Amino acid sequence: MLFVEANGAKIPAIGLGTWELSGRLAARVVEQALRFGYRHIDTAQVYDNEREVGDGLRASGVRRDDVFLTTKVWTNHFAPHDLERSVKESLARLRLPSVDLLLLHWPNSHVPLAETLGALSHAKTMGLTRHIGVSNFTVALIEQAVAASPEPLVCNQVEYHPYLDQAKVRAACDQHGLALVAYSPIAKGRIKTDQTLAEIGRAHHKTPAQVCLRWLVQQNVAAIPRTSRIERLSENIEIFDFELSDDEMSRIAALANPKGRLTDFGFAPKWD
Repeated sequence: MLFVEANGAKIPAIGLGTWELSGRLAARVVEQALRFGYRHIDTAQVYDNEREVGDGLRASGVRRDDVFLTTKVWTNHFAPHDLERSVKESLARLRLPSVDLLLLHWPNSHVPLAETLGALSHAKTMGLTRHIGVSNFTVALIEQAVAASPEPLVCNQVEYHPYLDQAKVRAACDQHGLALVAYSPIAKGRIKTDQTLAEIGRAHHKTPAQVCLRWLVQQNVAAIPRTSRIERLSENIEIFDFELSDDEMSRIAALANPKGRLTDFGFAPKWD
């Protein structure tokens, strides 16, 4: 396993995303992922599966200290007192005293960012989380957040895959020492039929998904692919035994297009 390091955090480069995983399936996938060697699990309050993620962690037999666990605060809990209460509720569902990384899930213009970041930082000083960060923040919001946060931010979690150019966000993260964590890293499966990725994969005896994940890791980006299929777990983590050339990296980057985003930034999420 490789790691992405930022402001004291050491984030495993490949993790498991758990969006849309629920019930016993969520617990089973988390358990199996950890047994396959994953050490980075991502969940969120709005996923409604924190309880099952905690169950999967315990069932795996892997030591808690060996797992980098992230959860995210939903936007309607950004007022300071609401944030602290919601984080404690998340920990109760996980049945854990703390998480490794606590993120703001989306921007919320209805609550002053400085107040929310103050509360997020307070959660860290209280020992509820080891590290804090943001998710779905633009370049401008990254600048504001870094300036306003009493505690160091360690990452920005955003949609990132070959069809979406995130060079500006990556540069902003690099400038401020933040890691970039990529969700939807295989474009919700759309890369499976991509001819460029397939051709590069044949040269390395790898699948398009493995090529895609390797492309991200070689940019010092952590990726959290989500799968409900146990057989995909081993495929997604078997990317550390080959390396893409500079030409291959460029060919993959050239796949980006203006309509490549799968999630509309600033939308009103269906869970709101």
